[in-house]
Amino acid sequence: MPEDLRRSRRGGVETSVRTFAVWESVRSLVEHRTGELGRPLRVVDLGGGTGGLAVPIAALGHHVTVVDPSPDALAALNRRAGDAGVADRVVAVQGDAGTLLDVHPAGEADLVCCHGVLEFVDDPQASLQSVAAVLADGGHLSLLVAQRLAVVMAKALAGQFAQARHALTSADGRWGATDPLPRRFDAGGVEELLRGAGMEVQDSHGVRIFSDLVPAAFTDSDADRTALLELEQAAARHPDFGFLGQLGATLHVLARKA
Repeated sequence: MPEDLRRSRRGGVETSVRTFAVWESVRSLVEHRTGELGRPLRVVDLGGGTGGLAVPIAALGHHVTVVDPSPDALAALNRRAGDAGVADRVVAVQGDAGTLLDVHPAGEADLVCCHGVLEFVDDPQASLQSVAAVLADGGHLSLLVAQRLAVVMAKALAGQFAQARHALTSADGRWGATDPLPRRFDAGGVEELLRGAGMEVQDSHGVRIFSDLVPAAFTDSDADRTALLELEQAAARHPDFGFLGQLGATLHVLARKA
């Protein structure tokens, strides 16, 4: 396990228990595509907010356009990019999935990151079609969405059995009318949406299978956090127990524009 993971459970995408697995997949893809193309990537971070992902990508030498509806978030993004010394490689644009093609040229992005966005859009299929439209041929999508079974398990373990059953059987994966998320997804449904947008799934794995269920007191030490990360990675990729990924709080999918 890299030494930087032994620092703190909080911090950037490179060190956080909640974001490490996603960051490792994105960074690996970025490095691979950079080698193939022989140049810095053109990246769009849809719903990228204050730049928690965009700034680390820019720090690797790539050009990132963050499209987000919040002026306050974009202002914070500009400050973060300036503090990190990458302001010349980060562009902040106000917009959302519905206006993506109005604020970004079609066919120019090598990578689009869409993390925690599809849960809130009016039409997930239309949003993914817009994402596919801004991607260059052979371009990639990093998609992160909330999963249904994770909240079913969490509600059941909390003794909220009616809410667990509702989340399990409802079309949108919500546990009730006061659920803060408009929808959650299942892996099969996500793959169908991506195929409908002309994209091929290249990798898919659950994230935070155990992390959200483990009491904070059990991850106070660096050794415990490192062990938890190793368990998460092993469970998500285990050849015989891949179904455990369905219990992850989120599903991370890497797809390619066909």
